[in-house]
Amino acid sequence: MGVSGTGTGRMMQAPPARHRRVEIDAVARARRLAPTVGPAAGVLVVQLVLFPMPAGVFLRGVIIGGLTALVALGMALIYRSNRILNFAQADLGGPPAVIVYMLITASGVNYFLALAAGLAASVVLGALVELAVIRRFFRAPRLILTVVTIGLTQLLALTAILLPRAWGGERLLAPRIAPPFDLRFEVSPIIFNGNDLLAVVVVPLAMVALALFLRYSAVGIAIRAGADNVDRASLLGVPVKRLQTVVWSLAGLLAFIALFLRAGILGLPVTSALSLGILLRSLAALMLGRLTNLGAIGSSAVALGVLETGVAWNASSPLLIDPILAVVIVVALLARRRSSSRAEDSETSTWQAAEEVRPIPRELSGVREVRVVRLLVGLTILSAAVVLPHLLPPDKSLKASAVLIYGILGLSLVVLTGWAGQVSIGQVAFFAIGAVVGAKLVGDWHLDLTIALVAAAAAGAAAAVVVGLPALRVRGLYLAVTTFAFSLATTSYLLNRRFFGWIPTNRVERRPLLGRIHIDSPTGIYYVALVGLLLAIAALRGVRHSRTGRVLIALRENERTTMAVGVNAVRAKLTAFAISGAIASYAGCIFVLHQQAFGEGPYFAGENFSVFTMVVIGGIASVPGALLGAAFLRSSQWFLPTTWQLLVSGGGVVLVLLVLPSGLGGLLYELRDLWLRSVARRRHIIVPSLLADTAPPPEPVEPRPRAPVPAGTAP
Repeated sequence: MGVSGTGTGRMMQAPPARHRRVEIDAVARARRLAPTVGPAAGVLVVQLVLFPMPAGVFLRGVIIGGLTALVALGMALIYRSNRILNFAQADLGGPPAVIVYMLITASGVNYFLALAAGLAASVVLGALVELAVIRRFFRAPRLILTVVTIGLTQLLALTAILLPRAWGGERLLAPRIAPPFDLRFEVSPIIFNGNDLLAVVVVPLAMVALALFLRYSAVGIAIRAGADNVDRASLLGVPVKRLQTVVWSLAGLLAFIALFLRAGILGLPVTSALSLGILLRSLAALMLGRLTNLGAIGSSAVALGVLETGVAWNASSPLLIDPILAVVIVVALLARRRSSSRAEDSETSTWQAAEEVRPIPRELSGVREVRVVRLLVGLTILSAAVVLPHLLPPDKSLKASAVLIYGILGLSLVVLTGWAGQVSIGQVAFFAIGAVVGAKLVGDWHLDLTIALVAAAAAGAAAAVVVGLPALRVRGLYLAVTTFAFSLATTSYLLNRRFFGWIPTNRVERRPLLGRIHIDSPTGIYYVALVGLLLAIAALRGVRHSRTGRVLIALRENERTTMAVGVNAVRAKLTAFAISGAIASYAGCIFVLHQQAFGEGPYFAGENFSVFTMVVIGGIASVPGALLGAAFLRSSQWFLPTTWQLLVSGGGVVLVLLVLPSGLGGLLYELRDLWLRSVARRRHIIVPSLLADTAPPPEPVEPRPRAPVPAGTAP
């Protein structure tokens, strides 16, 4: 019994120290591995339970997901370096992929020599984009730089379209690159070839090489250090700008590999390399990997590719993947633990747009000259707007009224992003909701337009509040991704006639307004849009000068301080979403009357980027800026050929933001301030807010004569 008791006592003792270290190391490794494997495992569980499929379809999903993973990893590298979403990521690989295709097919160059040329071209292109464009916006708000990448998407797509002309060819339509060797194997029910095998081999090798480069090379370690804190890395002597050039070269290389492999499997898209589907999948992978965990991002992208093929294999329509991915993004964001550190606030502040528009100083607002000029300018603009439809042919008058309607849509972003600081890339969804409500009430139920406008605004406000609920936990870039996912799910599924039979299909007649005012002509609908715009401007003017407007501005500038004085931030944010959604749906209701039907084209999810760009280049905190942006971008799309449209919407956006960081509206207010300064000088009125930076130095004060010092005393 004694021996047995002694053995039991030894068994109950704590394990040796080395065993404890092994256990601690195992737990630490498990904790490090959980954020990487967990999201992908969760997606795969959903696929296996809800969308089972044969082995061949599963393998195809892994291959497609691997190509998306390369795009997502490139976006993650750019985010870690510049703290932006690079919407031009896959388009970086477009021109080099076209070069390789033309070298192989038109010039007869060896496959591997052409591939080497494409790899070199992708590295050079990424470096040129960073040096020529991105570096110019090194200190600009991240919101502005993100819009610049949207402009780069158009420029790179235009380059890919024009490149075949160097070989005497025309525009390419999804061409496929033949594999370098003849190989066919079947995994039921799909037959694979050499290009599929290349993807299976190259994609993992590229991921492993990237991980080793970032972890063990001196340049990779410096890139990681610079990504953590740019200013601190600069103070420590790290060449941050040079490293960003390396990062963009790597991103270009990853984009080229993804597009080159895709060209052999699915074909080469040269009009828009980064389709909205690939973009949504990349964004979903980024959210699951929390934007910086490269392992989680890569594995999540592969798992999402498998989920996509599973949905396509089982569901009645592949469009169902969009709402499913939207749910994945929202769940990932809501499950994200919100940091209470000031680092998050600092990062969010870089997403705040341009500066606040300065009103006319109180010292000058009552001057007779200023009041007369303001009145004359307002009357001139209003008179020109009233006379314009009588000077234009009917087709041009309809386009002019559409510009006014998009101006109203831009005002919704002025409230939400410009005033409240909540970044949204999903306003077209609210626009579409208003259009559906208007088409249903006016077209099917034959109600008056005024009732439809009120109902559409209420529906848009309710939908915006639901979408705005994640804003209580996420901000900046995360909220932008949430709103984009909602928009894509809304336009591809929730408002799609193939899934819901109540979506209106009838022609929307322009019935007399209030039973008396005829609006069935192009001039009549123009005046409806003009009056609708004036009412929206008047409403926003009232909001801006109310307590609600002041609270929104204060929250944008410093949320913590505003909450400290008793402001309910939750209520204020949801109010901003409600106002913004109401205005966007209000514009959609007018637009469906303008179009006389509810079609899917104007509400395509890609229009979100166009609307967002439109408002930023106009001046996102300025009401006149939103109207100028709508006139600039929409006019270029409607009055120019396709090639020139891409040039203006791409290069024009980059040029405007490079020269005018505050947008076209900022230029307008700068000219106004120049005139106000001249008025102040001529009338000898002291206006500190206008003349502080130009006031002459104070006159020197004559020193007082010192009293004589008696002899024998110390000075």
